[in-house]
Amino acid sequence: MSKKEIFEDTDFQKEEQNLQAQEEQDDGYEDICYICHRPESKAGKMIRIPNDIFICADCMQKTFDTMNHSGFPLADMGNLGNMPNISMINLSDLQNINMMPKAQKLKKKKAKEDKEKKPVLDIRSIPAPHKIKASLDEFVVGQEHAKKVMSVAVYNHYKRVTCDNLDGIEIEKSNMLMLGPTGSGKTYMVRTLAKLLDVPLAIADATSLTEAGYIGDDIESVVSKLLAAADNDVERAEHGIIFIDEIDKIAKKKTTNQRDVSGESVQQGMLKLLEGAEIEVPVGANSKNAMVPLATVNTKDILFICGGAFPDLEDIIKERLNKQSAMGFHADLKDKYDGEENLLQRVEVEDIRKYGMIPEFLGRLPVIFALDALTEDMLVRILTEPRSAIVKQYQKLLSIDEVKLEFEEDALHAIARKAKEKDVGARALRAIIEEFMLDIMYEIPKDDNIGKVTITEDYIENKGGPVISMRGCQALEEKAVGI
Repeated sequence: MSKKEIFEDTDFQKEEQNLQAQEEQDDGYEDICYICHRPESKAGKMIRIPNDIFICADCMQKTFDTMNHSGFPLADMGNLGNMPNISMINLSDLQNINMMPKAQKLKKKKAKEDKEKKPVLDIRSIPAPHKIKASLDEFVVGQEHAKKVMSVAVYNHYKRVTCDNLDGIEIEKSNMLMLGPTGSGKTYMVRTLAKLLDVPLAIADATSLTEAGYIGDDIESVVSKLLAAADNDVERAEHGIIFIDEIDKIAKKKTTNQRDVSGESVQQGMLKLLEGAEIEVPVGANSKNAMVPLATVNTKDILFICGGAFPDLEDIIKERLNKQSAMGFHADLKDKYDGEENLLQRVEVEDIRKYGMIPEFLGRLPVIFALDALTEDMLVRILTEPRSAIVKQYQKLLSIDEVKLEFEEDALHAIARKAKEKDVGARALRAIIEEFMLDIMYEIPKDDNIGKVTITEDYIENKGGPVISMRGCQALEEKAVGI
């Protein structure tokens, strides 16, 4: 045997070993057919061709059938290049194409034996409602009723997921509708809850949703986001949480002569989604197209939480409460409820229906609750108490420059009063502090002798400046008080 033949034989063996090693390597993802984009769990065993291309047996058979019925024998395959209107795929052209990014791969489903050993959710690992609320207390200030409702609803939902139906009793799903003024912490509460439970969470915006067939995100795209949050693990995604924000923006339009593709029709399209249905969603994309694989997700065990500010809903509640107003000694005043901040707490299903939400949609959201409007004292607590409070964030920023930052109590109340005037909830706090901390954050790095900065009420009210202490003065001050 010549040296050339020996080298060729060795290269062939190496290539064969590499292919075998790649086949043995299992990264937990399924192969996807290059032609029909079905995963291996649906299409069956894949046929592997060079350049890491996988084709299912059905597509391969269809290809052969097409060539057999095209009027020329397979023996004349070599002459296809000379025939008009017929072109074959050149596999060498696909070498530089990224066939299937990880974001568009499906995780393999675990075997039944693995499910029995390690269930996706264990009721013993889910904390009790009082523990869920205690954990929420570390991050969310106030909103005691809302935190209690969410803790109980989530705990009951996952008990429902893990229990069996051998006795014939099937527990229905308790989706939630959360009402609250802007900046009251609706999204923050849901995000914190998902982090505590360690379940995948998808946050979708209802304003981008449109009826199927129109430009915009399809209704199924919210489930596609949940699948991406679960690392394309369908089994894990089927036990996740979907939070649809700005749900009030898909209310039925009261006066319109055109088709309402982003209002009532979106509510109608979400009915089966909320109740529980098997839907096909694109993997790694928001819209279905021929180049994206599809996965089937059952929404029966997915907890849906809808939230919205519902502006002007207070007027509908006032109108209902003032129906008893009439002439006479026992009549209520028309402006009796004008000064009440937490009027949303009196909301009823009839009020939301008048706002523009259809009854079928509301019937699939049995748990309805409202968040409290933020008072001045609550805003002060938001500034200082949570684990990632805004004041603590700035103190950490200045501590990197070895400078101590303090806020006087009166200064905190002055910031809260200014935030309350803006009427955008807790979001106004950071905007106000950013404005007053700008000059301080700019000037402090200039002077290494600055050791302490105290924010006063006069500085917040634009009547004075912050109190700045040098390092030597700060050391004497600490020594004087015996620190």
